[in-house]
Amino acid sequence: MARILVYNNDTNRMETYIRGENESMPYNTNGTLKVREFRGSSKSNILWTTRNTMRAWNSTRYLYGAPIPVGFAFKRSWEGGHSRAESALCRSGF
Repeated sequence: MARILVYNNDTNRMETYIRGENESMPYNTNGTLKVREFRGSSKSNILWTTRNTMRAWNSTRYLYGAPIPVGFAFKRSWEGGHSRAESALCRSGF
């Protein structure tokens, strides 16, 4: 079980959700992002995001039209995320 904190940009308030690893993230459309994918290999039981981030995910996933490998995209920097060699979402053509 994970405690998920979501900043709701519309109401200017934090919302708290308790979800299992196989459940969808809050504000996620059609179950395209599960808690376990969002967590990645992080050991933290407290996860946080914003409602606008989930809206952006929903839009991107809809336009892409296929599963998007999340990989290390949502990891904290000290957990090994955001490295060019590891992240599927931070690739560059350079």
